[in-house]
Amino acid sequence: MSRLARAVNRLAGSIFPRKAYVEVSGSKIVAPHRRLSGLAFKDDRVYIESAENEAHRLIDHFQCTRESRILDVGCGQGRLAIGLIRVMGESAYTGIDVNGDSIQWCKSFIEKDHPSFRFKRLNLYNERYNKSGIKIDEQFQFDIEPASVDIIYLYSVFSHTTEHDTRVYLKDFLRILRPQGKIFFTAFVEDNVPDITINPADYRLKCSGPLHIVRYNKPYLFSILAEYGYSILDFDYATETDGQSAIYLSNPR
Repeated sequence: MSRLARAVNRLAGSIFPRKAYVEVSGSKIVAPHRRLSGLAFKDDRVYIESAENEAHRLIDHFQCTRESRILDVGCGQGRLAIGLIRVMGESAYTGIDVNGDSIQWCKSFIEKDHPSFRFKRLNLYNERYNKSGIKIDEQFQFDIEPASVDIIYLYSVFSHTTEHDTRVYLKDFLRILRPQGKIFFTAFVEDNVPDITINPADYRLKCSGPLHIVRYNKPYLFSILAEYGYSILDFDYATETDGQSAIYLSNPR
């Protein structure tokens, strides 16, 4: 594209700003040009189907109902929330994210119409997503009441988080989970690799920027989970975005 064409596009965008959302099958979803997810999710139908699939994941694996209290850590632009609304309707849901623009979008186009869905900015440091945030230590706690959550969901969060912060999260999840509460998360997991590698060379993706890929050795990751007392319910290798694996946990208390 020439400089002139780019300049014309910028001018047109300032005069006729593109909408922040598109409506697909009765649901408002973030407009493709604002989507932070991978290229596959630029397709509206794929995005909607993936949202519904994530809701069904929680129903099928964790027997999620409208009464289940759900915490979506790294909620992004509300993909899981949209799926839950489409599949179950109003739910006891809280979404948190370090990206302020994403949270504002969710408040404007999800929470406004569905008040049982609440969204909060989590201003924590992440070298990739929020360098101006507050760094956490071992005393960190989420602003969530003890024993108040049935399901914690993290998609592509631990895959871009340091081991230190992942451990802090896992520790506090024990505080906020109800007895027999469940956790779903994705991570880059392999056998026969170093315990943990940040941005490994010659892996699934060409790494770009800090914390693009945080890869775990499977036995090492499982040892961390056991250290905090979690029971591993299921593990699906490389079934998720960019070859991440799916891990399902239970709080044994």
